[in-house]
Amino acid sequence: MFRYGTILLARRTFSAATSTRLAKKPAATSSLSPLLAGAALAATTTFALSQDSTVSAYATGAVKESAVRAAIADLIEKDAELRDDGTALTGTFVRLAWHCAGTFAKGDCSGGSDGGRMRFDPEASWGANAGLDIARRALEEVKEKFPAITYADLYTLAGVVAVEEAGGPKIPFRLGREDAASGETSPPDGRLPDADKGTKEKTISHIRDVFYRMGFNDMEIVALLGAHALGR
Repeated sequence: MFRYGTILLARRTFSAATSTRLAKKPAATSSLSPLLAGAALAATTTFALSQDSTVSAYATGAVKESAVRAAIADLIEKDAELRDDGTALTGTFVRLAWHCAGTFAKGDCSGGSDGGRMRFDPEASWGANAGLDIARRALEEVKEKFPAITYADLYTLAGVVAVEEAGGPKIPFRLGREDAASGETSPPDGRLPDADKGTKEKTISHIRDVFYRMGFNDMEIVALLGAHALGR
């Protein structure tokens, strides 16, 4: 069984982010308005906190969070330099963290970032996750340097670091997510939002169904949708 700090932590960080003035960053990482920072924060803090026995495994020092953070930041910077076109992995890493977390269901605590199941089918092949194989492949470099960190933690932390590197505020983070051995425990497809349902009314209803399932309110939904303006 796992404890979920999902909604309370997301709301706290959203509130803090929307009152923070953010410094501008180079175009390669984009600059975030307080609204976008709140959106990314809410997404990346929608995660499962594991039970104490799991977290204690990290207390041995096998995973040094600061070192992993630095490696992810270095990866973003080096990739941006290689592209040399104003784009970066920043937005893709935020999307990766969000899509891992965005399958969470408050009602039965299924889905979510725990398990790191996106590296397996069916989640790897979902239409909503198209293109995220780029982010997962890029993070293999960090995983090789720090094999003790789970993919579930790595994917979520990549989103956290991306927000911070883009000029966002420091995001509270806790190691302890476990990896699933396969995609057998993945939730059904359809939990992530579609861009268009044909009409404004149907799209609004669909978006609310998706985010209400996770426990968000309308203000938080608007902030999360705004996060799509990060990157290109």
